Amino acid sequence: MENENKDKTTLDRRAFFKRGAGFLSGAAAILCGIPLVGSLFNSGSSNKKDFIEVTGLDALSTGEPKRIFFSEEVTDAFIVEPATSDVWVIKHSETDVTAFSPICPHLGCSYDWQPSQKQFVCPCHASVFSTDGKVVSGPSPRGLDTLPVKIENGKLMLQWQRFEVGIAEKRVI
Repeated sequence: MENENKDKTTLDRRAFFKRGAGFLSGAAAILCGIPLVGSLFNSGSSNKKDFIEVTGLDALSTGEPKRIFFSEEVTDAFIVEPATSDVWVIKHSETDVTAFSPICPHLGCSYDWQPSQKQFVCPCHASVFSTDGKVVSGPSPRGLDTLPVKIENGKLMLQWQRFEVGIAEKRVI
């Protein structure tokens, strides 16, 4: 009978360790699986972003393009960090503003404003754009990409987006 109790105690101890190991393995699998499941439901970037305040309207001259730098929080998986971006903005009136992506639609270079020519010029492959964003010359397959904007309380708000380059249609990435 004493032997029987000893075997039962040993078996109970083994069962305890088996259950404990199973529990710890399951907990580890869940903890490791959380980032995987999160990445399936949130790719880290989204085409639907909030509007970001970039500048006050009083900082813009009517009819003159201005490069505006702004900061935003960028999320990559579980890492959130600040990033600085820029846009080209043209104020037409107190209620009408156009914001252009600073990325040339040809191959993704950064273009610049040439005040003497009154045109946007891409130094990479000599694409030239008018102040309304249309292609004047060069290999660019489309005009400059505009960004969604709105004006609230005298502040310019925009929705930052990236577009696929090298194609004729404007397609958000």
